[in-house]
Amino acid sequence: MTGNGFKRCKCRDENGRELGAKCPQLRRKNGSWNPSHGSWYGKEEVPAGPDGKRIYLRCGGFATETDLIAFYEQAGRLLDIPDVGPEGHEARMEILAMIRAANKKQAPLPGYEELHRKYRAGQPLQSQTFGEYWTTWRARRERLKDIRESTLLTYTSHWDVHIREVLEDVRMDRVFAPTVERVFSRIDEKNADLLAARASDDPEVRRSVRGKRPTGAVSKQRILATIRTVLSAAQREHLVSINAAKLVKLDTGKKTRGVVWTKPRVEAFSAAYEQRLVAERAAATGKPPERFRVWLATSRPSPVMVWTPAQLGVFLDFAVRDRLYALYHLIAFRGLRRGEACGVRWVDADLDEGLLGVVKQLVVVGKTVKEGDLKTESSEAVVALDKGTVAVLRAHHLLQTQERLAWGGVWTDSGRIFTREDGSPLKPDWLSERFERMSFRAGLPPIRLHDLRHGAATLSLAAGNDMKVTSAMLRHSSLRITGDLYTAVLPEVAHAAAEASAALVPRGVGSGGSSETGGLPSVSHLNRRRPTDSSRSRDSQVEAGMEEEGG
Repeated sequence: MTGNGFKRCKCRDENGRELGAKCPQLRRKNGSWNPSHGSWYGKEEVPAGPDGKRIYLRCGGFATETDLIAFYEQAGRLLDIPDVGPEGHEARMEILAMIRAANKKQAPLPGYEELHRKYRAGQPLQSQTFGEYWTTWRARRERLKDIRESTLLTYTSHWDVHIREVLEDVRMDRVFAPTVERVFSRIDEKNADLLAARASDDPEVRRSVRGKRPTGAVSKQRILATIRTVLSAAQREHLVSINAAKLVKLDTGKKTRGVVWTKPRVEAFSAAYEQRLVAERAAATGKPPERFRVWLATSRPSPVMVWTPAQLGVFLDFAVRDRLYALYHLIAFRGLRRGEACGVRWVDADLDEGLLGVVKQLVVVGKTVKEGDLKTESSEAVVALDKGTVAVLRAHHLLQTQERLAWGGVWTDSGRIFTREDGSPLKPDWLSERFERMSFRAGLPPIRLHDLRHGAATLSLAAGNDMKVTSAMLRHSSLRITGDLYTAVLPEVAHAAAEASAALVPRGVGSGGSSETGGLPSVSHLNRRRPTDSSRSRDSQVEAGMEEEGG
C-alpha cells in the first residue's frame, strides 16, 4: 500500500462549500505541490469480504507525502496478518477499525509484533483501556448478579473516588505493578492535603474538610482488592497476561483495637471539645456551629472507643424511654452488628426459649435500604438471650403492636423486630446518627453505634466468659478475630487481674517481704551493714571455688 496520495484543504467558496482537492492554492504556478497549504490524504482498497463488497481505507491529515506512504505501508502490513476466510475477514475488519481510529486521533498504529502474537494466540486484538474494561465488567456483574449488590457498590465507590483518576485511560496491556502503585501514591498525596487543611489557620479551609477522613491502610488494602478482582477477570479473558495488583505490596494495615474511655481520656477529650467549640464559634461569620457537630468532629484517642460499664449504664438509663431502646440494649449485650439489628425478624425469635436467629441484614445500596445476606457464613447463627433482654424485647413487641393499631391499614408489615413508627425499615445511617445524638445529650464521650458491639465483647470477657464463648456470641469465623479486635480490657478488670497475679506468689515476713508490701524487701533489709574488706575477701574466695568446681 502506498495510499495513492493527493492533497486537499478546508478552504471554502463564496457559498460556504469546501473546495477540498480543487483549491487553487494547493499547487504552485509551475504545477508542483504547495508544501505550505493543505494536507495529504490517501485511499486504498482492502480485500473484500465473503459478500464481495468493496472496502476502502481512507485516511488523511498528513503533513507530507512521505508520511502518508509510510502510514499506508505499515497499515497494509497489519491488514495482512489475518488469514484468508470468514474468521480472517472479521479480524481484518477489526484491525481496519483500529487503523482508522489511530488516524483520527493522530496516534501511532498498533505494533506489528504484538498484534501478530495476539492474533495467533486467539486473544482480543484491540487493547481496551482500564476504564473501558471497567464499564463492561461492572455491567456484566450487574447482569449476572454474581457479586452482592453492596459489594459491587463498594467496588464502584473505590473506582469513582480513587482508581478512575489514575487508571481510566491506561491500556489494559500496559497495567503493570508500578502503574497500580500510582493509585496509592495519589491517595497518599490526598491524605497529606487533607491533614494540611485540618491544621490550617484559615477556618474556611478547615471547614472544607470537616467530616472527611484520610484513607487508611485497611481501606487501601480493600481498594487494591478491587483492582485485583477486576484484573483477575481480565486475565481469564486473556486481556492481560499477569495480574499486576497481585505484585503490589502495601502496609498490612492492622485493624484498630478498642480503647476504653477512662477518666483521664474523657477529661482530655472534654477539654479539646470545649477549646474547639470556642474556636469554631469565634471563626463563624453566620450561623454558629452546632455543638453536636463539633463534639462529633473532636479528635478521639482511637477510631474505636469503648464505654466502661458505668458509662454504658448512663446511656441505657437515658435511652430507656426511646422507642428503639430494645435495639440499643440488644446490640450492647449480645453484640449484633448494626445491619443485623435492623434486619432481625420476629419469625426468627423464640422468646420463650430465649433465642434469636440472625439470618438477614439491612444494607444501604446507593440511597436505598435493601435486605442482604450476612457478612460471613458464620454470622448466620442463633444468639442466646439473657432474661433481661427477653423482657426488653417483649416490651418492645407490645409497643410495636400499639403502633400497628394506631397506624391502621397504612402500617407496613415487614415482620421485622425494629422498624420506624409506620413499620417501614430503619435506615442504618439514620440509626447511627440518632444513637450519636442521644450519646451527646446524655453527656457521654462519643462512640460509634458499632462500638457497642466491641463493648459487648469486652463485657463478656470481663464477666469471666472464655474467648470461645465470646467468639460464638459475636459469630466470628475464628477465635483470632475475636482476640485481635474485641478484647479491650476494662480498667477494673485489669486491676483485678494484676492483684490476682501478685497474690499467686506467697512471701513470708522472714524473707524480707510481707503480704502487705507485695513481697518487697523491707527498709531494714536494704540498710544492712556494708561488708568489711575481710568479709568481701571471703565472699570472693567462695565464688572462685564455686567456679573451679563448675558451680
